[in-house]
Amino acid sequence: MSPRFDAIGLVVSDMAASVAFYRRLGFAFPEGAEKLPHAEAELPGGLRLMLDVEETVKSFHPGWQPPSGTASRASLALRCDSPAEVDAVYEELVGAGHHGELKPWDAVWGQRYAVVHDPDGNGVDLFAPLPAQ
Repeated sequence: MSPRFDAIGLVVSDMAASVAFYRRLGFAFPEGAEKLPHAEAELPGGLRLMLDVEETVKSFHPGWQPPSGTASRASLALRCDSPAEVDAVYEELVGAGHHGELKPWDAVWGQRYAVVHDPDGNGVDLFAPLPAQ
C-alpha cells in the first residue's frame, strides 16, 4: 500500500461565495460549480482543491459539526510572483469584502507575507520571496 497526496478538501458554508473567492485567486472551477454541493478545481501537479457544502458532509457523517470559535485550523499558502503581487492580491480581496487577517509585511524569514480569510474563515497565506539585500 502506498497512499499519495491527491487533494485538499474544505467544507464551505456557501458554495457560490467560496467558488467566487477561489476563482479570484486563479483556481479554475468549472462553469456552474457555484450551484453544486461538491466542486473541484485541478491544481498544478495533478492535485485538486475540493469544496463540499456542509450539507454534503452531514449526509455521510451525520455527527459532523462546523468548528466553533473564530480560529481556523487550516490554511492554503499561495506563492505570488513578486512582493508587489502579494500587496495587490491582498488589496483586491479585502476590497471585495473579504477579511484581511494580516496586512502584507516583510517577514523576518525573507518573504512578503499576508493572510486573508476565505468566506468560511480559512486562512489563505499570500507570499513571495523578498529581493536579496
